[in-house]
Amino acid sequence: MDAGMLIIMFALVMLFAFLGLGAWATVKAVGAAKRGVDRTITQARRTVEDTALKAKSLGQVGVGGALAQLRLDLRTSMRATQDALTEGARTDASLKESLALFERLSAHGHELDDELKRLEQEPDRARVAQALPDLRERAAKITQAADSLRWAARDRARRFADDELSSLSSQIEVESDALRDWASRRDSLDDLAAAAAAWDAGAAPAPGVASGPAADGGAGQDARGRQGSAPAPALNPSVTPPTYPWQKSPRPEATT
Repeated sequence: MDAGMLIIMFALVMLFAFLGLGAWATVKAVGAAKRGVDRTITQARRTVEDTALKAKSLGQVGVGGALAQLRLDLRTSMRATQDALTEGARTDASLKESLALFERLSAHGHELDDELKRLEQEPDRARVAQALPDLRERAAKITQAADSLRWAARDRARRFADDELSSLSSQIEVESDALRDWASRRDSLDDLAAAAAAWDAGAAPAPGVASGPAADGGAGQDARGRQGSAPAPALNPSVTPPTYPWQKSPRPEATT
């Protein structure tokens, strides 16, 4: 097999790999888009149902209004607990166990909500009225359990925030004390430096006045210089030197 065939095979393998990667990315994108659409549809359906339940609970009296109010309270409590636990589990791993318990509780909540929804269409209102106390008790148990999980998660998050704030405040207080101590030490060092400078200025000789051996040496040198440079006593100009017969008379210098 020559090099050309190897290059062609390698190119085909890379092409298939890119095609497979593109197909996988396309499937993932389609799946994400589908989940987004489903989530939007579910939220819109929930909003419509909640609005209808609010209207029924306010507009209807008797069994129909009581059933609508039970469904509305149940759905509101379960949705609030689910949102709180899901958001808290992103930062606190210990809430995953609570979230698992809530999933088990949600099964009972969905079962009760479906039953209440069927009873809304039940024509025998007397039979529904007889079952209404038991339905209220079941709904109260589910909502109380959901509320307990939700408030426990919120208390835990608030406790973590308070602990972090206390620790941060302690660290800031220690840092502030360290800064104040450093500033006082700096002031002391500045005072010592100023005192040393004042001492040096007071011990230094006045300008133009020499002191010490150097001054004494200079004075001795000046005295010796004055003695060495003093002119010798001049000869008496009035005394004329003696003349001798063999000396010639001085001849005046010729001037031209």
